[in-house]
Amino acid sequence: MKQQAWLSKDLPNGKILCEACSQACTLQEDEYGKCGVRKVEDGELKLLVYGIAAAVNVDPVEKKPMFHFLPRSTAFSVGTVGCNFSCKFCQNFEISQYPKEHDHDIIGQELPPERIVALAKQSGCKSIAYTYNEPVVFFEYTYDTAKLAHENGLKNIYVTSGYETKKSLDLLAPYVDGMNIDIKSFSNTFYKEICGARLKPVLECVQYAHEKGIWVEITTLLIEGKNDSDEEIREIAKFIASVDTSIPWHLSAFHPMYKMLDIHRTSLATLRRAYKIGLQEGLKYVYVGNIDDEDYESTYCPQCKKQVIERSGNIGQFVTNTLDENGTCPYCGYILEGVWH
Repeated sequence: MKQQAWLSKDLPNGKILCEACSQACTLQEDEYGKCGVRKVEDGELKLLVYGIAAAVNVDPVEKKPMFHFLPRSTAFSVGTVGCNFSCKFCQNFEISQYPKEHDHDIIGQELPPERIVALAKQSGCKSIAYTYNEPVVFFEYTYDTAKLAHENGLKNIYVTSGYETKKSLDLLAPYVDGMNIDIKSFSNTFYKEICGARLKPVLECVQYAHEKGIWVEITTLLIEGKNDSDEEIREIAKFIASVDTSIPWHLSAFHPMYKMLDIHRTSLATLRRAYKIGLQEGLKYVYVGNIDDEDYESTYCPQCKKQVIERSGNIGQFVTNTLDENGTCPYCGYILEGVWH
């Protein structure tokens, strides 16, 4: 269904500025934003996917990935079609790029905010995750759902490429408890040529979300020969540490997908090399993902170095958490950073 995309601004020239993301699309009548799901109709910016979910699942929160956010709980996960990025390696391109590749067609099932919250509670979930595609492109849908979720005792997670504007983050901050933000590279050329975006707004989003008190975790999909040099990995680690050394960093394995089928899967050796660099730069919590590696997926206390959360099997399949509800290490009393209850 269509609904007014109210995170927008009328301009003197008769056009409308979309204020949801840093693409800052300026649109006239019948024009679509870069996301493919925000369009000017009858002089208003409309969200074409409000209440229409293209993907719905109950997932372990660890799959988001969120490792310091209600461990062993489940997140009711929902996404629509559309995306403001055009990543050539997109793992969910079937829905994220669908409108742009199917003449702006919209697909999905009707699922209003009230129904999402009801299903999340029925499923025993402790949170709702806006994921699979970029949640900021369906901002108004996520905002209404997140607000209602909070009223019903549920937390909210944004799994995002980090193109939220300050205005959108100001509105989301009271209701979004956690964000997993991609830092896809530390090269603006990579962002421009492979993702159709820019690096600077992503870094600003990470900093501002942290300032607003949202729990932030970072994911970097490592693609060998593209963004896996020691220098670039170190630059990302240094940036994260400059914001907060307690921000968890997930180093994820690429596998051939979408328009990058000619590049091989990321090796375990590359992931472990990046893992060590992250620790060298002072990060307290570094993880590998998209590959089974129990030792590098588990959480260790920064003070006593003992394992406090064990993860094995497929992500979220086997999780043993020895921390108490405040995140206290049972061995030395250090309080690990995160959202534990």
